[in-house]
Amino acid sequence: MSGTPVRPPSQRTAAFLAAYDALLARWPVPVEAVTVRTAHGTTRINACGPRDGRPLVLLHGGGATSTTWFANAAAWAGAGHRVLAVDLIGDPGRSVHDGAPLGGVPGLLGWLDAVLDALGATEADLCGHSYGAWIALEYALHAPARVGRLALLDPTQCFAGFRPGYLLHALPLFLPRRTPARARRYLDWESGGSGHLDPDWRELYALGYADFPASRVVTGPRPAPARLRTLVHPVLTLLAEHSHTHDARRVAAAARSALATATVAVVPDTTHHNLPMTGAARVNEQVAAFLADSART
Repeated sequence: MSGTPVRPPSQRTAAFLAAYDALLARWPVPVEAVTVRTAHGTTRINACGPRDGRPLVLLHGGGATSTTWFANAAAWAGAGHRVLAVDLIGDPGRSVHDGAPLGGVPGLLGWLDAVLDALGATEADLCGHSYGAWIALEYALHAPARVGRLALLDPTQCFAGFRPGYLLHALPLFLPRRTPARARRYLDWESGGSGHLDPDWRELYALGYADFPASRVVTGPRPAPARLRTLVHPVLTLLAEHSHTHDARRVAAAARSALATATVAVVPDTTHHNLPMTGAARVNEQVAAFLADSART
């Protein structure tokens, strides 16, 4: 994400953007496309829910795009939140990284500062999935006064590391000659077969993987226990029972140990990538109930 800005749209990218718009059209709630300019480029936010609702910023996993929240956004908007689903800068999506390189974790967090400034969100609740959960956690540690509540969905590199077997399966994603078929094989392995994933989202992910140039992901080490103990925010962590990314129960134990007041639960019959979709009924209910307390705190 901190490397060369993404190239202008091409014929191949047009197929990805058409798939993006088709999945966004499936959101069962009116969606407003918002774009804001930062020093790093143009950021796309798909917004829904009451304009005067408490801001809920959604941060997707790597390569997933903000459209991944199609099974969740309406429920949280219906609960009264102003849902702000962000396309990560430099990732496949409708954000355009045509400005300054991010340059590392401080640049990534500064980009999110600028996005919230442009949206007028002096304080917001954050919900992130996978890599987006790591960003949400790092942002809460970076700017605690700007974050109310923190919901982490199968977070990676927050409380425990990756399974070695997962890293071996993910390694081909970083090799040259990126093809949609390679991304499909990876998703199908992690999710136990394509039938466990929404087919439109699966294809969008595969097209984005192949159609956008490889870029260096901005990441960092897991937060040290001493840093985590400084976290003052209520935290909800929901883990996918059959995640190949990490051992859900090990992560649950680590999260409870690191954050004594955190709420931690394992969502049955879900995997890392399909948690927001297949697990939508439980995820939506638990996140909505968790966020409802923000109105009373």
